Amino acid sequence: MNPKKTARYAAAVLVVPALLFTAACGSDSQDDDTLKSGLVGKVSGKFGTEPKIEVSKGAKAADKVVVEDVSTGDGAGVKKGDIVRLDFAGNIKELGSTWAQRQNADPKAPRAQAVQEIGEQGQMLPTKVADALVGHKVGSRVQVEGTAEAIVGEQLNPQSGIKPSDPLVWVVDIVNAKKVDKKAEVKGAQAASEAGMPEVKAAPQKAATITIPKGEKAPKDLREQVLIKGDGAEVKAGEGLVVQYTGAKWEDGKKFDSSWDHGGASAFPIGVGGVISGWDKGLVGKHVGDRVLLTIPPNQAYGADPTNQLAKNNLVFVVDILGTV
Repeated sequence: MNPKKTARYAAAVLVVPALLFTAACGSDSQDDDTLKSGLVGKVSGKFGTEPKIEVSKGAKAADKVVVEDVSTGDGAGVKKGDIVRLDFAGNIKELGSTWAQRQNADPKAPRAQAVQEIGEQGQMLPTKVADALVGHKVGSRVQVEGTAEAIVGEQLNPQSGIKPSDPLVWVVDIVNAKKVDKKAEVKGAQAASEAGMPEVKAAPQKAATITIPKGEKAPKDLREQVLIKGDGAEVKAGEGLVVQYTGAKWEDGKKFDSSWDHGGASAFPIGVGGVISGWDKGLVGKHVGDRVLLTIPPNQAYGADPTNQLAKNNLVFVVDILGTV
């Protein structure tokens, strides 16, 4: 499942810009007032700080995707298939920005950065922008630009007011990147479910089978149980979380989604309001290698979203925590 709150459900609630969809070693010194040859965007600011992007009126961008480092980090190069965690900003508000994505507008809260698989369509950045990061190093600030036609193409929303010839500029900070085995799963002896909690059977390489206890009412509050205890790092708010998961409705026990039905492991920002509240509260503080059983009441799932078909349901998730990015 893709962590989006529309057709798939365990999902990110970050704002998707209306524009996007209709359905080397060491740091260099080129951080400030950078205007590269052939690029129309003038970028100021250093990696890890909100950039300022200026485009001269009447500037004509290339009819192809142009990419160049503003500054070069010293991490590993990004590869196709990597899960990346990114900050980004665009030259116009319709392109979105992670710099303002803080839960409840709390300036002390960690920001909700974009988490995306390179080579797959993401929810925050156009595929061509994310794919342009291949070969660039973690720790780099990268400038990606071109015309709207070149970058967004047929997905350009005509209601955005953006013309196909308009120059679009993204500045992307590559915070982290990691290769993920899409078929990975948690290993170990699984504990029996606690009294009143659903029973879980997890066959290899398949969605878990979740059986709701007969005669039991759904818990009124979030309830969680670690079924398999891992020995990996603690999950922290603001990280990208890589998981396998299966979700079912308490009311009828029917599965409504699973990462196994969508090609395997999925990645989400965690602890920053990018997923449903029950995930943020139930998974931050757990450890890589844990298998976690969650029962989530509607007010910590989709109860506030009357357009979602799961809005009134109590949800049950089995989540294998594979890693963080």
